[in-house]
Amino acid sequence: MTKSGVGGALVIGVDAGATSTRVAVHTLDGTRVGYARAGAGNPTAHGMVKAVAAVEEALSAALAGLDSGRVVASLAGVAGHVPELTQELAKVWADHGVAEGPRCEGDLLIGYVAGSAEPDGALLLSGTGAAAARIADFRLDAVADALGWLLADAGSGFWIGRAAAMAVVDAFDRGLPVTALDDPAERLVPLVARDFLGAERPDTPRAVASRIVRLAQADHMRLATLAALVSRAAAAGDPMAVTIVEDAADRLAATLRRVHVSGPVVLAGSVLTSEGPVRAAVTARLPDVPIGTARDAAGAAAWLAARPLLEEDEAKARHGAFTGLSP
Repeated sequence: MTKSGVGGALVIGVDAGATSTRVAVHTLDGTRVGYARAGAGNPTAHGMVKAVAAVEEALSAALAGLDSGRVVASLAGVAGHVPELTQELAKVWADHGVAEGPRCEGDLLIGYVAGSAEPDGALLLSGTGAAAARIADFRLDAVADALGWLLADAGSGFWIGRAAAMAVVDAFDRGLPVTALDDPAERLVPLVARDFLGAERPDTPRAVASRIVRLAQADHMRLATLAALVSRAAAAGDPMAVTIVEDAADRLAATLRRVHVSGPVVLAGSVLTSEGPVRAAVTARLPDVPIGTARDAAGAAAWLAARPLLEEDEAKARHGAFTGLSP
């Protein structure tokens, strides 16, 4: 029996990130009854107007055909959260007939809850960026790294991709023949160089290095996409890629050690939720730690919204239904 005793009650969870926004609507038993996606919802990266518009678009679609008057709680996990967002989202909720606006939290807490129903533990995230966070009683207690790609985010997808590009540029600057571009093997040099150059074949090794540098400078964030190529090459045994993977894993594990005290560690972000060399190297460095994997963050936000309305054992039992960890 729920604490609220409200039949047919609904809860809303929001996962507003740097690339997309997801809104999930669930009943208190965890059944998903509405779900929608929209554009980027990070107000720091994209501005308040764009972020609020993205959340509104996803909320409207997720609530389509549902009675918004049945919503009893909402929680939004927002990358780049700023205090002003809470008031802006309250207006959006009111416009959709929801009596009370969402509680807003940062995305690190939501990422942890997407992989664990334990109140205390830690999150280790490596996607485009990287961070570790200590969670205490479902509250964000401490953060390490998460300072951005320019000077920090060690072990992130961007960090890994930049390391790969630097290694390839250095190899050509030292005279690696241009013919290396056509090596059919799953080696880091041809994989990365062809990703930048396509069919283009500069005349000299130095010209290859210069061209890659210019292309990377024109679009910094494309470096993050190279992390997948590092994983491919490392899986094939390429020594250059293996070295980058091991270095990334060392740095991620060191970041985690700064905040992890006890409890499970949830791995989040595309670099660590995908089976591959980086995830394997990181988990090998955590032999005695329970490891979870982040799943649906919007569902996790909905679970956090529902949790105060449920008995403790009910909430824990229904966590998988909200987050997609179990059927």
